[in-house]
Amino acid sequence: MKTMPQARTKTPISPQQYARLQGDYDALQRDHAALKRQHDHELASLKQQLAWLKRQLFGPKSEKRLIDEAVDQKALFETAGESAEVAPTESISYTRKKAVKERGNAVTDSGLRFSEDVPVEVIRVADPEIEAIPEQHRIVIGEKVTHRLAQRPGSYVILQYVRPVIKDLRDDHVHTTPAPANVLEGSLADVSLLAGLMVDKFCYHLPLYRQHQRLATNGITVSRSTLTNLVKRAVQLLEPVYDAQLEQVLQSKVLAMDETPIKAGRSKTPGRKGKMKQAWFWPVYGQDDEVCFVFSPTRASRVVTDTLGKHFSGTLITDGYAAYARYAQARPEITHANCWAHARRKFDAALGDEPKAADQALELIGQLYRIEAQITDQALTGRNKLGYRSQHALPVVQAFWAWCEQHMRRMDRPKTSLLRRAANYALSRKASLEVFLSDPEVPIDTNHLERALRPIPMGKKNWLFSWTELGARDIGTIQSLLVTCRIHGINPYTYLVDVLQRVGQHPASKVEQLTPRLWKEHFASKPLVSDVQWIDQ
Repeated sequence: MKTMPQARTKTPISPQQYARLQGDYDALQRDHAALKRQHDHELASLKQQLAWLKRQLFGPKSEKRLIDEAVDQKALFETAGESAEVAPTESISYTRKKAVKERGNAVTDSGLRFSEDVPVEVIRVADPEIEAIPEQHRIVIGEKVTHRLAQRPGSYVILQYVRPVIKDLRDDHVHTTPAPANVLEGSLADVSLLAGLMVDKFCYHLPLYRQHQRLATNGITVSRSTLTNLVKRAVQLLEPVYDAQLEQVLQSKVLAMDETPIKAGRSKTPGRKGKMKQAWFWPVYGQDDEVCFVFSPTRASRVVTDTLGKHFSGTLITDGYAAYARYAQARPEITHANCWAHARRKFDAALGDEPKAADQALELIGQLYRIEAQITDQALTGRNKLGYRSQHALPVVQAFWAWCEQHMRRMDRPKTSLLRRAANYALSRKASLEVFLSDPEVPIDTNHLERALRPIPMGKKNWLFSWTELGARDIGTIQSLLVTCRIHGINPYTYLVDVLQRVGQHPASKVEQLTPRLWKEHFASKPLVSDVQWIDQ
């Protein structure tokens, strides 16, 4: 006989248990909502970064909003139909041994060595004092030979100076022709080599170790430390010229200033000893198209005061870094202007978030740049330039401010949105952004300065091992002169060959004449040349 199963009875849940379970459920719901918000935020951030990268590769080329229609590479960011095959990998089981230097093959600073296939140019040196001795009263008893390493563009040559040693038969006195003067006393380097080393390193970003390899390939053995010391000594000769140029720049009525990072000096922070620390170049660009890279180990606002001093008065145009605004507020005689290109970048970053609205702002800013291009094409200056800006640019600026205020009042947009941040960035700098409308000498942005400082980030790998701050200051000194040469269309090699020979004999009171801009006026028509150039002529 089968027995019927008994029905299970449910245990009633007490109010305390129900409250506890309900609390756990609410906590899980809150955690889920928080994770979802975090996921949505990260996803939006990744989309914005991807959109920014697309614009950098295939978008508008400048503030003028010119689009290269020939570019069609959309498939780069599209999802591939098939997954790419993963390349097979292998594990490395060996360990690399530490390199050991062979003492016998080490290159020293003892002198210059070169193989027989290196071309040697012989220069016979004459001495007027010896030539004054009658020929019947003199006899050549020997020669003294010294060598200097010189450089032609793209090649090297040895200059062999042959100096006769003459004995005066009248009194048996021996006369030796002195060696020609050299830029670096007692050095094996001709001025052409000094100029070539610096131009290759700082203009063409060819590190000294690669120049050392090129010398070795040409059969010339000279130590890398010698090349480093030659560059350092040559740059130190140019420091008075750099100081004179900086003084001229600070006398400008319109001055642009920025900052760019560089690794220089040894870190003293615990855990980072032996590594390089962050330092900064502060480039200043004067109204006469001269630029100076001021080195500082910090980005603190006091660097602005220390660099510009208390004697600068005029218009200072910068990016949005607050240090410049604080400096200008403390100096009533200074007008602070801001850069429209930096304001534009904020809206460019918001394109991925709100493309339609951000594009409207970019179009208004693009109109300002097209107006500036028209001013350049018509070669307008002074009052004519100011009048053209008032007639055409002022209405665009007013429309831009109205657009920003309209979008700031919208309640459907969160305060943290990129478009709202961009509009707030521009509105908070309204007065500074309008300075160019009242002064024809003030540019619309600091793009001219950013073009000038480009060699610094481009050459970072070149001076990656600037282990001392003094070495970084030398970089700022030589780059200030070379970049200014480029701006004024001066051949940097010709300039350095002349100035390195001239700086030791030029009056200190007129050292400003050796800055690239004034050198072009005074000496460019007939520059001093090196002996190797004299031979080639």
